Amino acid sequence: MKLSAPTNGTALQVPLWLLVLVTLSGTMAMHIFVPALPVAGEALGASAASMQQTITLYIIGLALGQLIYGPVSDALGRRPALLLGLSIYFCAGVMALFAPSIEWLVAARLLQALGGAAGITLGRAIVRDTAHPSRVTKDLALLNLLTLVGPGLAPIVGAYLAEHFGWRSIYVFLVAIGSAMLLFTYRLLPETNARLRPLKLGFIARDYAQLISNPGFAGYMLGGACITSAVYPYLASVPYIVHGQMGLPISATGWFAASTIVGASLGTFLTRRLSNRWPAQYFLLIGAGLGLVMAGTLLAVYLLDWLTPGRLMAITVIMTFGAGFASPAALGSALSVMPNLVGSAAGFYGFGQMAMGAIGTLLVGYGDDPVIACAVTQICVTALALSSFRFAHAHGQHAKK
Repeated sequence: MKLSAPTNGTALQVPLWLLVLVTLSGTMAMHIFVPALPVAGEALGASAASMQQTITLYIIGLALGQLIYGPVSDALGRRPALLLGLSIYFCAGVMALFAPSIEWLVAARLLQALGGAAGITLGRAIVRDTAHPSRVTKDLALLNLLTLVGPGLAPIVGAYLAEHFGWRSIYVFLVAIGSAMLLFTYRLLPETNARLRPLKLGFIARDYAQLISNPGFAGYMLGGACITSAVYPYLASVPYIVHGQMGLPISATGWFAASTIVGASLGTFLTRRLSNRWPAQYFLLIGAGLGLVMAGTLLAVYLLDWLTPGRLMAITVIMTFGAGFASPAALGSALSVMPNLVGSAAGFYGFGQMAMGAIGTLLVGYGDDPVIACAVTQICVTALALSSFRFAHAHGQHAKK
């Protein structure tokens, strides 16, 4: 499938599968290394706290990188910005593959995140550049799904590679993906930004100020960041819930994490089918409302001592269904508020997602009981998402059709 839109009288052809690949690479590399942390730490003589930095700094790099690529692509073009990011991603993967120490590995992971951020940001911007307005939500739905799917799928892949081939095989896998993306992007991706503008620090600061001061963008961005990252507290807690509290084997943790893929995929599939029939607000309110109800249900079921593995998985699938249902509409609405700043808007939106994910992961660690900490954090996050969507809607900032 290809995206096309007329630019200066010529229809640009952009392979959607390529945008899917570059988007998935950035999110997948975030958590793929988690199962290998103990093995890699033992091999490198590093403590558990030091190994955790490879995840923490990746999230930070992914968040900050998206703030950079957006305005750079608005000024220099999507194609050169994406090629730069993919080159950094590839080189950082090679550095990590041959890392002789934990310090070397941490630095490589940070660079890998800064490169991977390009795919997430610019994949979305290119869809907004090329897709017909009536298809923006539908096409963005697929890319946004990968932000939800990546954290659930990556640990399964990482665990398999680490168990059968060693921890460095994970970086062989990521280097192979990086080289393929770089080659295909160079050969197949045209420039899609027809509104190039000067690259000046003053302009970047002004652009971000304009975006955050716009109530429509601010509401959609904050709401979308919250509903998408509501899964992060669960992913951070699920090993302690499933293994520590329910007594299931640690190997079962991966399947409970993977259940998030089922819900998010179903929600996104339904959004793609209904995007031409329903206004964006329906998706936003239903999805966020469903997430809030499920977070409250998790807390109530646990306090009543009714929580079982089956019920936990069902609640998780329904909650992530709500996230998959609302997130594409939130992203499409946010990118449509100010069409002349699509790249900056995509970068800011992605930064918000990673920042909220980091905050949710941090907050859930403060509770003594993993289930209560997870449920309370998710209640707060989904309630904020619902309030933000209502705020954006109340101020009349609807997605431009």
